[in-house]
Amino acid sequence: MQPLEKSFAWAMHMKRKQPAPIILDDEHMRDGIRALRRKCPHLRLVHEQAGDPPLRRHAAGFEGLARIVVGQQLSLASAQAIWGRLQLTVRPMTAGALLAAGDDELRAAGLSKGKVKTLRAVSSAVAAGFDLDRLEHAPEVEVHEALTALPGIGPWSADIYLLFCLGRADAFAAGDLALQIAARAAMGLEQRPSRDELFAIAERWRPWRGVAAHLLWAYYKVADRALLLQKNA
Repeated sequence: MQPLEKSFAWAMHMKRKQPAPIILDDEHMRDGIRALRRKCPHLRLVHEQAGDPPLRRHAAGFEGLARIVVGQQLSLASAQAIWGRLQLTVRPMTAGALLAAGDDELRAAGLSKGKVKTLRAVSSAVAAGFDLDRLEHAPEVEVHEALTALPGIGPWSADIYLLFCLGRADAFAAGDLALQIAARAAMGLEQRPSRDELFAIAERWRPWRGVAAHLLWAYYKVADRALLLQKNA
């Protein structure tokens, strides 16, 4: 066997040895909660206050990514309302159908100019051959790099796609404001952690960072909102 062939064979051997990513379902959510309760007293208290978080999953592919774009920097209620109107405007929810819709129609559904621009850019990339389906089983680094190369898709959107659309149990959106606020309150931090600081904190929650995110989002909803906002003003 030639040296190049040996290198390729060794790479394939190591790739096969790497564990497949855990895809979140109700059973894995319970497994993750039990593991996090054992290893992190802060998340144990979060779970005791917030209870079992609901599993949040969306369709993968173009529809899922479009839904994430709609939800950028919006409350959950506002994002759901706009998404519902957009689904009535763009039928079916495909790249081609979105490109065929007029700007006025998209704006009437509640989209900002920036989000219309992003959705059109993503739609054009998909129409030109960008294959979202091939990312379903790709390593998380590869998924992140591919998505953030699209115009208007930043780290937060890529992280949320990994967690909600691909169901990766260790995905974590450290740039999410609600997660930062909830982590500060749960851990008694003096200041709201930055994205990099929360990433560092979340290292202790591997390989269940996605479950930790679900717990913190649930905690954010049930904790004293006035107190949380006051602390993070």
